[in-house]
Amino acid sequence: MSERGALRARLDLLAREVAKFGVVGAVGLVVNIGVSNLLWRYTDIPTVRAGLMATFVAILCNYVGFRYWTYRDRDKSGRTRELTLFLLFSAVGAVIETGVLYAATYGFGWNTPVQSNVFKILGIGIATMFRFWSYRTWVFRALPDKDVVVNDVVVNDAVVSAEDAAQAVSVPAPAPAPAATVRVEADSARR
Repeated sequence: MSERGALRARLDLLAREVAKFGVVGAVGLVVNIGVSNLLWRYTDIPTVRAGLMATFVAILCNYVGFRYWTYRDRDKSGRTRELTLFLLFSAVGAVIETGVLYAATYGFGWNTPVQSNVFKILGIGIATMFRFWSYRTWVFRALPDKDVVVNDVVVNDAVVSAEDAAQAVSVPAPAPAPAATVRVEADSARR
């Protein structure tokens, strides 16, 4: 596979991962904003505390989507480790997200429902960049690349044609072995 083709394949995989992450994140956003607004409207829980509670509900929802859809092909051997890291990095994301809402609410006094939603979404956006990096790097680790054998040529992590495999791995043909020389001596005494 050419270097350009390998780059395109990697970018396509990354684009699919980002799209799946975005879909799960969009569902989490709806859950987060929905729960926040329900708590803000129907309870006396302070704005930031209600926002944080909604974030944790969305985190639980997102874990299911990430584990069973976005990263379903990733390593599943250490579920306790995975869940611990997921909750740790999600908590850091929640601090980022809630910090933006806190600064707007208590730092600037912007706490109308519209302003709270705007800063909640802004905080989610900033925290999402951190979460994407941390989840794909530390939580849902990629399995080791699998080798693919095409016409006796080993090619890593890609399905390729025989021509691409030949271009990717140029193995020189082995030199022919020298012909064996046989020394024949005539023994005149035996004849």
